[in-house]
Amino acid sequence: MRSISAIRSWVLDATLLTATFFIAVVVSVGLVVQLPRTVFIVATAALAIAALGSAVARIATRPDHMKAQQSHRILEIADRSLAYLRRGLDSETAQEVCRLALSQSEAAAVAITDTESVLGFAGLGEDHHAIGGPIMTRATREAIEENEHRILGSRDDIGCPKRDCLLRAAIVVPLEIRGEPVGTLKFYYTTPRLLNETQVTMVEGLARLLSTQLELSELERQTALACRMELKALQAQINPHFLFNTINTIAMLIRTDPATARELLREFASFYRRMLEDNEGPIPLRQELEYALTYLRFEQARFGERLHVFEQIDPTILGIEVPAFILQPLVENCVQHGTKPDVPLTITLAGRREGGVIRIRVADDGAGISPEDLPRVLETGFGKGLGIALKNVDDRLKGHFGSASGLAVESVRGKGTTVTMTIAVPA
Repeated sequence: MRSISAIRSWVLDATLLTATFFIAVVVSVGLVVQLPRTVFIVATAALAIAALGSAVARIATRPDHMKAQQSHRILEIADRSLAYLRRGLDSETAQEVCRLALSQSEAAAVAITDTESVLGFAGLGEDHHAIGGPIMTRATREAIEENEHRILGSRDDIGCPKRDCLLRAAIVVPLEIRGEPVGTLKFYYTTPRLLNETQVTMVEGLARLLSTQLELSELERQTALACRMELKALQAQINPHFLFNTINTIAMLIRTDPATARELLREFASFYRRMLEDNEGPIPLRQELEYALTYLRFEQARFGERLHVFEQIDPTILGIEVPAFILQPLVENCVQHGTKPDVPLTITLAGRREGGVIRIRVADDGAGISPEDLPRVLETGFGKGLGIALKNVDDRLKGHFGSASGLAVESVRGKGTTVTMTIAVPA
């Protein structure tokens, strides 16, 4: 779709062309056929005015047109480079962005550096401007050190060691993350005459957009890293308590029920092997359920008749892919915080599809949560030890399935707690 400024320019050109054509016809006829002197003079003057008006109109509308083209090019490069820069700034992503920028600009070559070396280079001189080599241009180092753009107007300023290099001018603009320079974007030209305000503004605008993309990429990376570290911290907090209790239980069973002790020991080895694995990717709900039920078997061996477990998960939902380690923390919370002295504890796992969502409920009839603490159980930083488990699971569900997914907690002090897990999936 054409922009409004482009349509206006087209209408103006068409109007001036039509008027000029008819006036020119009158003047031409006047040169051949005798016309009244007044008519001929008026037509000639009108033709001159039309020509002058056309020139003035083009000069007046050209800056807007050029600005529109420049903005379009910047947005086109930024949009197409987003897929690459989301992976961060490295030699592969930098090279792809250089090629994109070159195809959408008037530059003879485009380069991207980090603070020490050339990450990407595309265009004229690609045969000798080596990717991976150190930054040779003093002005580029100054741009990084002072976090200011530099305009290079000669081959000596560029500093290329090849004497017959055709690059004669350049614009160097820093790339930033949180206000700190992390590299540069460089546009090269074959003549200093192209170093105009339009080109400088374009390179600076593109550098700002690329810097924003890099900052968002870094933020995503840090968020993912924090989530992984929080999960590892959660596992590390769970391990010691559960480890000692289970080992003590198996040690007692060795004397009273050796067969059960051997079976539990094999299951325990498999269980812990999985806990120590890298669980970043999604797994089938079936596998996650088996893991949670295995944990509860160890706890049943420990508590005996004081712990009862019922599982009512619809088999048709067991194939969905879910983040690892989302059920076991919930059932462990039941055992850790729901158990009452000398009173049996019943834990129920139920799940089914309800329209466009899957709901899984982990309920116990234990100690419950106080009314003061209940509204805060999903707050960041609330609780200690296993208190971070609910928030961790809630965050990972939302991150994987969207904001419509997550946890809801209901509890009555002295009567038990129900945690409902909502997973938004297509019907």
